[in-house]
Amino acid sequence: MATSRTLKDWLVDIEGRHPREVELGLARVGEVAARLGLGRPARFVATVAGSNGKGSTVAFIEAIAAASGLRVGAYTSPHLLAYNERVRIDGADAGDAALVEAFEAVEAARGDTSLTYFEYGTLAALWLFARADLDLAVLEVGLGGRLDAVNLVDPDVAVITTVDLDHQDWLGHDREAIGVEKAGIARAWTPLVLGEDDPPSSVLGHAYAIGASAIRAGSDYRFGRDERGDGWWWREPGFELALPLPGLAAPAQLRNAAAAIAALRALDLEIDDGAWARGVAAARVPGRLQRFERAGVEVLVDVGHNPQAARALADWLRDAAPARTVAVYGALADKDAAGVVAALADGVDAWHLAGTTAAGSRGRDADALADALAGTTAADAARHRDVDAALAAALADAGPGGRVLAFGSFHVAGATLAWLAAAGSEAAADAAV
Repeated sequence: MATSRTLKDWLVDIEGRHPREVELGLARVGEVAARLGLGRPARFVATVAGSNGKGSTVAFIEAIAAASGLRVGAYTSPHLLAYNERVRIDGADAGDAALVEAFEAVEAARGDTSLTYFEYGTLAALWLFARADLDLAVLEVGLGGRLDAVNLVDPDVAVITTVDLDHQDWLGHDREAIGVEKAGIARAWTPLVLGEDDPPSSVLGHAYAIGASAIRAGSDYRFGRDERGDGWWWREPGFELALPLPGLAAPAQLRNAAAAIAALRALDLEIDDGAWARGVAAARVPGRLQRFERAGVEVLVDVGHNPQAARALADWLRDAAPARTVAVYGALADKDAAGVVAALADGVDAWHLAGTTAAGSRGRDADALADALAGTTAADAARHRDVDAALAAALADAGPGGRVLAFGSFHVAGATLAWLAAAGSEAAADAAV
């Protein structure tokens, strides 16, 4: 019998089912996956973890493989505007009907097993992928790695983009402890691509202990801008590529694209010669230093939410054309807001703090954010109830020829994109961190 429940109904329902927003572990999701009879979601699987750059790395892997004519599914999180963004097959977001059917299948199989919102979504994505005859599934870890629901699937290649301080309440309070959690996506005798030149020793130790084949940036593969500055190169022993600059043009995107290439090179997939360049140029991810024009003001939207991402934003601002830069900043309660502001202090002329209470239990209002920023350049910034109010004030503050940087969380980025769409703003270009 046809269901009368919409996708919105399902999302509201599953969001309130589990007593905790985050509860790491594979036992529950593994039980339900077994009842669903889930096998491999594709001929090959790439799993991507990391503190920053995960979504962009997934996009590069997806775009290069698709440019070579492969059928690709990608599972990412969180979404910015619509849940459908989380599940893509052949470059298209999953439709409402397909997601509803997948949620129905998960619900029928779960019995008395309680699942988190993310676990429901992961199982639904894997169910859809298993029915799509995919050559490659690219899975982005939601939180950490070792105990994340995505780690239910054994990857043919694992990627760890970066390891930095984030989600410390769940993952540990230093890079070594967090590295242990992220390294949990590695498998014995399979490739593990490391996007950092100097990853934590805990990551390397785990790889060696289980026999994973570590492929390290700066060692096993290298990359850099070419002499003219209008392209870049990627090489490993016996293989070299000359490539156009990514469409995602912030400096850190070269590292993400390089890790994506290393991951695909580690798989037994046929990628045609031209697909490397076409995919690198074509990859796009919304909310990664995405540029818009509004009332003569450049508006930049970014999901960066930790000090490492803020340092990358600061690097971009140092190289950008001079302009009065006004930041709209909102952060969830578990984030190092002071560390983020410190990283960007030299590049921002004025701050506007936005409440994020609409994000749920982890959100915080502008007054609480200001308290967390005591002693920083943003402590006395203007405070606003929500992102919309902060954007309106920041736009006036920046003035014609100025720049507004809206960042700090996926909630801020999503709200900004919705505000810009409602205002009829035009995208000027895409770049990303």
